[in-house]
Amino acid sequence: MPELPEVEVTRRGLVPHVTGARIVGVAVRHRGLRWPVPDDLESCLAGRTIRRVERRGKYLLLECAQEAGGGQPLDAGWLIVHLGMTGTLRVHPHAAQAGEAPAYGLHDHVDLLLQSPSGDRLTLRYRDPRRFGAVLWSTLSEAELAGHPLLRGLGVEPFDPAFDGQLLYRQTRGRSAAIKTVLLAGDIVVGVGNIYCSESLFRAGIRPTTPAGRLSAQRCERLAQAVRETLAEAIARGGSTLRDFVGSDGASGYFQLDCFVYDRAGKPCRRCGTPIRQIVQGQRSTFYCPQCQR
Repeated sequence: MPELPEVEVTRRGLVPHVTGARIVGVAVRHRGLRWPVPDDLESCLAGRTIRRVERRGKYLLLECAQEAGGGQPLDAGWLIVHLGMTGTLRVHPHAAQAGEAPAYGLHDHVDLLLQSPSGDRLTLRYRDPRRFGAVLWSTLSEAELAGHPLLRGLGVEPFDPAFDGQLLYRQTRGRSAAIKTVLLAGDIVVGVGNIYCSESLFRAGIRPTTPAGRLSAQRCERLAQAVRETLAEAIARGGSTLRDFVGSDGASGYFQLDCFVYDRAGKPCRRCGTPIRQIVQGQRSTFYCPQCQR
């Protein structure tokens, strides 16, 4: 499942290609995603210009507006995209001579046909074999967007200065649930999915079954730092490609090759040589080193 690093890699890949591009057509081939694609998406987007590509947690947010005189935005709205478990959002340049969009496949559900400021044509294509993602439209202003039903319950961003050990310590007081379960919930900090949660806990030397409320302030500070470092390294490595994920250019991620514990059950710990253990927490696999994580 694409987690925060994969979504951020996608966002960064989209920015130079779609920012400033005009939407000249929309093709929806399957509306039955996790939440149905709006019936009027085509008419809502046609003629608008993509002004920005942002991210909130695992959601991609494309600001699309009509252009008024002098390049000022008019009637701005937001295309909200979630990649679900198997989704990708890729840029496909049109053939230089024919100027046609590339052929689409069975799982290519939504296309935005774009014209760049230089006049080039390209297709922004949403592909999702399992259809657990979303392509939605919102007319909320930027100030109101945080209150959208899909966004309002999200915790702080991991790279926001507000996320630190003190915040993690305060928010975990009185919580008896395991720290891994608490991190995955996303109400304290967003984007620490299963892979990166296991890796962050290893780096911080914390066993994933430890009750969150028992962590000291010092251990919370180590964990917050480990979360930031793990996610930053994953983004630099293009994310993790375990099954379907590729970036906006079709390239795979390589962070999974550097994992200390994730998906390494029975293999020796890269630090101490102790075999990595695997358990199940909340119906999800957890990996840890019984020697390095206390």
